[in-house]
Amino acid sequence: MTNERRVLVHPDKDTLAGAVAARFITKVLDLLDVQETIHVVLTGGSMGGAVLEAVGASPAHKSVDWQRVHFWWGDERWVPTGDDERNDRQSREALLDALQLPEEHIHPFPASDSGLTLDEAADAYASELARYGADGLPHPVFDIVFLGVGPDGHIASLFPHRSGIQVVDRAVIPVRESPKPPPERLSLTRPVINAAQRVWLVLAGADKASALGLALAGASRDEVPVAGIKGRRRTVFFVDRDAAAEVPDALITRDY
Repeated sequence: MTNERRVLVHPDKDTLAGAVAARFITKVLDLLDVQETIHVVLTGGSMGGAVLEAVGASPAHKSVDWQRVHFWWGDERWVPTGDDERNDRQSREALLDALQLPEEHIHPFPASDSGLTLDEAADAYASELARYGADGLPHPVFDIVFLGVGPDGHIASLFPHRSGIQVVDRAVIPVRESPKPPPERLSLTRPVINAAQRVWLVLAGADKASALGLALAGASRDEVPVAGIKGRRRTVFFVDRDAAAEVPDALITRDY
């Protein structure tokens, strides 16, 4: 079983979103053939939403028993329930609401109007993760973790030159003074992400090329957090042609 990083390059953002959606549907079907339930971590951002919209637009998604899938998020902005900036709202509008899932299979982070402090919210999400702990871990072994990558190389809400990427003794952390607004957030930690069977990173645009190139060249995770991410079985970067500009040809598989 190999877990080397792979880079799959697509010609443009639309093709990228459609290709990732098709692969996701196929993988979910395969997993549900051998598992009673699966756990998936979603991401926000333009490409995260585009992939989910492409899943919903594909007739093949109707062949999936979505009632057996649990959805989580890698991070969340500390804003009120239903706020346009929340990743869970974006995911619901893009796909989840149309799937008519059991509400207990959707696991959003607490919101700023939940009555909890930011620290209490981090603990509450860690407790929710622990309810589904597996392999002796205080959290699910996620089957697929979707991540976006910022131009600075951040993933989830783990930013360069911040302590979050170094945390190994917690599943969820509160994030304050984020360099990207809003300043307060919640995030899964690196060990939780790296315990996943598969990490799928989806990124597009020339502004992501430097971060991707540095990550694959072995940059420090403290300087380029995505460099510290690697799933147990697979780590795949799904990228468009612009984002792949600084990736060595030997690492690239082109889907065009």
